[in-house]
Amino acid sequence: MTPEETAAREDMARLCKSLFDGGFSVGTAGNVSVRLEDGILMTPTNVRLGDLDPARISKLSLDGHHVAGDKPTKETFLHQAFYDTRPEARAVVHLHSTWATALSCLPDTNPDNCVPPLTPYVVMRVGTVKMVPYTRPGDPATGELIRALEGRYAAVLLANHGPVVSGKTLFSAVCAAEELEETARLLIALRGQRVNLLTAEQVADLKSTFGTI
Repeated sequence: MTPEETAAREDMARLCKSLFDGGFSVGTAGNVSVRLEDGILMTPTNVRLGDLDPARISKLSLDGHHVAGDKPTKETFLHQAFYDTRPEARAVVHLHSTWATALSCLPDTNPDNCVPPLTPYVVMRVGTVKMVPYTRPGDPATGELIRALEGRYAAVLLANHGPVVSGKTLFSAVCAAEELEETARLLIALRGQRVNLLTAEQVADLKSTFGTI
């Protein structure tokens, strides 16, 4: 095992525990992956994110075959679809976090822009969030729906299911998933109120200053 893989396994266990301890994942819900030069590390099936053993984290080949560790999550296709369409992505975080999942269940959530620009940090860390139509958990069709987006979105909401967020590092993907969850909570807390969103000019300034997701 390379030093890179050893460090990635330890980072996964540490950051997944932080998601679990922060209430972003309950039970065995959610799954996380990291892309290496020679494969993809992925959380095993039926294991709480707070209980990961670095040595037992699943490893898949770059084309998705299980090569080491425990049996991977049944949602492997979600991660593979992001890696196949977003070459810059090095990590993917899929959660069933409460507020983002609630947003995915509301009929008036805009499927083309689930999270409007309420704060600068959701623009900077998450970007535009697309709704992906409902499919059964474990259905490979979800991966095809994500592939059809052609890498245009770093984050999506799976309808009636929860968020999937990619990032250039595992740390950035975890921070983006947390930012998405907190922004979803703000949006639901503010429902029925008049809200001042960032203007198109302010969003453009953020993107030109900090780059796009």
